[in-house]
Amino acid sequence: MAAVFEALDDFLDDFLELPVLGTDGTVRTYRIASPPAEDGLRVEKITRAAARMLQDGSEPDAESLSDAEERDLYRMLLGDVHDRLLADTDWSRFKHAALTAMFWVTADRDTAHKFWASGGDPSRVAPNRAARRQQSRASSASAAATTTRSRGSTSGTRAESPRNAKAAARK
Repeated sequence: MAAVFEALDDFLDDFLELPVLGTDGTVRTYRIASPPAEDGLRVEKITRAAARMLQDGSEPDAESLSDAEERDLYRMLLGDVHDRLLADTDWSRFKHAALTAMFWVTADRDTAHKFWASGGDPSRVAPNRAARRQQSRASSASAAATTTRSRGSTSGTRAESPRNAKAAARK
């Protein structure tokens, strides 16, 4: 028997709602629609190229986004909400909303939510290597503090090895 597929509308997110504080002090909820397929493909291509550059540690080159391309990217991501959001908010809130939409388009709602809740701080989204090592060291130190240490020499001297004993006997 062939599997029956549910309609896409039953489980896909067609929009993202973001509450954003405006420059007038009012919080407004902006409903961002899923972009057209062509725009989604362009966003995927741009973000893959950016991720490769970050992973390789490459410096931006001629292929990176120009200011006009960056504005186009934000327009693709925000759709009909772009102009209102741009007029109502400051740059940091506008950019954070656009990047949240990018994570939604390229990944999923949960990833977008993690980014949104991070306030744009990458270390709060995925702690960096140093933070993970620090956390690991703290866990190891905690575990070591609760284990019993082996008993060493009570005389304050090192145990004599046969080699040290011969050298001491010669003196």
